[in-house]
Amino acid sequence: MKRTIIVLAVLVLLAAMLPVSAAAQGSTRSYIIMAHGNALPAKLAQKVKAAGGTLTRTIPEIGIAVASSSNPNFAANASRISGLRSVIHDVSIQWIDPNLVQYQLDVQFSDPPTSGDDDFFFDLQWGHAAVDSPIAWNAGARGNNVRVAVLDSGIDADHPDIAPNLNVGLSASFVPGEGFDIEPGFYFNHGTHVAGIVAAADNAFGTIGVAPEAEIVAVKVLSEFTGSGSFEGVIAGIVYAANIDADIINMSLGATLKKSGFCDLEGCVTAREVAELLVASGRATTYAYQQGTTVIAAAGNESMDADHTANLVFVPAALPHVVSVAATGPLGWALDPSTDLDVPAFYTNFGQSFINFAAPGGNVDFGLFESNVDCTVTFVTVPCWVFDLVFSTISEGWGWAAGTSMATPHTSGVAAIIIGQNGGSMNPAHVEQALRAYADDLGKKGNDDFYGAGRVNAGNSVP
Repeated sequence: MKRTIIVLAVLVLLAAMLPVSAAAQGSTRSYIIMAHGNALPAKLAQKVKAAGGTLTRTIPEIGIAVASSSNPNFAANASRISGLRSVIHDVSIQWIDPNLVQYQLDVQFSDPPTSGDDDFFFDLQWGHAAVDSPIAWNAGARGNNVRVAVLDSGIDADHPDIAPNLNVGLSASFVPGEGFDIEPGFYFNHGTHVAGIVAAADNAFGTIGVAPEAEIVAVKVLSEFTGSGSFEGVIAGIVYAANIDADIINMSLGATLKKSGFCDLEGCVTAREVAELLVASGRATTYAYQQGTTVIAAAGNESMDADHTANLVFVPAALPHVVSVAATGPLGWALDPSTDLDVPAFYTNFGQSFINFAAPGGNVDFGLFESNVDCTVTFVTVPCWVFDLVFSTISEGWGWAAGTSMATPHTSGVAAIIIGQNGGSMNPAHVEQALRAYADDLGKKGNDDFYGAGRVNAGNSVP
């Protein structure tokens, strides 16, 4: 059977991340209801109904519920319910840019080339050299007994690199009308690409993840078709992942919000509503932290200095108890494999107080991009600039992509190796402390604008 590798020239994978809609599509709107504390009022469904709405979800662990209503006075009516802090419109956000550049190359699955004992695409994965994954593997540190929840756009559950490590029974979707297992076909799927970086199986086939024996749980919070999702879906997904005892939540997604509020064609979101969305989301990440789950998120791809953007907030990376990851990558690796793998990516957000760590996310040499000269690495021939991106799984195949979306799962994989060495359980504060201790301190000494505490390293974690 013939399948294709997609080369994704993702210059800005998470792009502008503007709201899809501040209002619901049609007359019925969704509302986030937040209690003053973690206890929702008694008989809330009846009280919401009396206010003109329908209770659609409760997240009692963090005092949040969700309702829908076509009554324009619902928020005002429901706000009178005793014990509530706020009733605000939910917001649908474009968390992932769907407009990706693609490049295709035909290969045969039925007769794959060989490269010794390695999975046959291993030699395309320069990220492993950057974080010294093989050193950890050779010492027996491979992420075993560690559960990683990938909050994303679903997953190709039948992919031969993903299926061996995927817990289908625990995987779930928080996107209405979509299951966690994506539709069949050969195409780029963001969640599948991310999951493969974390934990593609070491099965003498395809690629290898940073933590090839970690367990993956797909938690779908974004539409596989649009890359968009609601705040309530992301919040519910975080709490769900914490409740199933995920050791790590990987969130290769992000949105940039104006604290002062914003408007789009569908309506406006006030500064107060933005603040309440942040509080609600922060309750979820704090809950995960308290349950022993390490939350790791993409810093974003807008080339912004987060220390000097007072009116902007980057979520979920800036939420409480979240490890924020910037991206690095080589320039011209196919021409010179000894080149620096740790050049700050041209798109990555940065800021000394914002970035915790850096990790391989891919880069673009624009000179090579413009020349479009081909290079061959092992048996693969594509334009030379392509090899500086990150190679991983996609739906029914493999492909390249670049972004802090790719740096985040490299960090999650390293964290899984560290937790695995600790017997499969570790307090999030201790995980971050270990990531810091084992990271390569690049840039200026100590915390750095682009590297944070350093570029993560799996090899340094083993004796």
